[in-house]
Amino acid sequence: MKKAKNLIDLRSDAVAKPCVNMLAGMMAAEVGDDQYQDDRETNLLQEEIAQELGKESALWVPSGTMANQIALRVATNPGDDVIVSTQSHAVWHEAGAGAANASVQFTEIGSAGRFAASDFEDAIKPRNHHIYPPTTMVQVENTHNRCGGGVFDFEVLIAICDLAKSAGVFSYLDGARLWNAAIFGGQSVAALAAPFDAVMVSMSKGLGAPGGSVLAGNADFIQSAIRQRRMLGGAMRQTGYYAAAGRFALKNNIARLFEDHAHAGQMARLVNESQYIELDVSSVCTNIVVFKLNEWAISAFSLVAALKEHGVLVNALDNRTIRLVSHLGVDEKDCIFAANAVVRLVEEMSANTASL
Repeated sequence: MKKAKNLIDLRSDAVAKPCVNMLAGMMAAEVGDDQYQDDRETNLLQEEIAQELGKESALWVPSGTMANQIALRVATNPGDDVIVSTQSHAVWHEAGAGAANASVQFTEIGSAGRFAASDFEDAIKPRNHHIYPPTTMVQVENTHNRCGGGVFDFEVLIAICDLAKSAGVFSYLDGARLWNAAIFGGQSVAALAAPFDAVMVSMSKGLGAPGGSVLAGNADFIQSAIRQRRMLGGAMRQTGYYAAAGRFALKNNIARLFEDHAHAGQMARLVNESQYIELDVSSVCTNIVVFKLNEWAISAFSLVAALKEHGVLVNALDNRTIRLVSHLGVDEKDCIFAANAVVRLVEEMSANTASL
């Protein structure tokens, strides 16, 4: 059994810790008070992200969830309808914040975390109707967390945003892992962000920064976002320490994301060898592997507990679903060890359960 200090953590790509050089950059950051816009590192990061995404302006916020909440509060009104993909982060991983903070409802469409423009068109609810809640935002999650890091087809993104524009619906891109999507599709993040009115990217998802996300859009949107950030408690002071980490990540940790994709693909192929696991290996395109345990297998929660005892940390999404996430904090050897542990334990424990 591996000792606790050697745990292989595949629960998320946000668990990776800053490297020595990133920490040095944070220590050397020239900081000020961001509420007065005096923090040099934060100002530079915002400018760099806006330029990289091809947007007019950008705003640092503490987390991706806060970025998503700010976008809702800026672009919608209480009682509005927001269209999202099935199993979206907005519905499953934000603790009901959309209802509590923006008083909106969500309509989930499509399958496997993606949807077509025709799905979107069918789901749009008209404005000024005395029964229907008006659809005022469409949100795309690219890559898609719960659905195995899936990536939207570029032409589909354009069609969705064109339809949104013609329908007067605000288009928002939850791009927490947008660089993963760009690397997979061979496009720039600017190209992926271009059709949308606003976009969020995360500095901690796969890039190794200890926190922080950045919202980008036109100047009016960002001005409204500044006030909403304050209202949600996200206006901080010397944010430059986080911003310096983000700037280091932009320069040093993006090109290597293809390694995470390769490790995820390798894990997918290995775990798929188990008779108790259901997985379409071809669906694994970035750094997230989501697989199902079939009806003859042990529960996902039992497997999570057993893996922890053997030095591997993973997440169960429900009683039958496991998620593995590769990142810069684990190498090829770690990922192979973890995948083999999954297969060994699920085979042994499921066989023992069946024999009872």
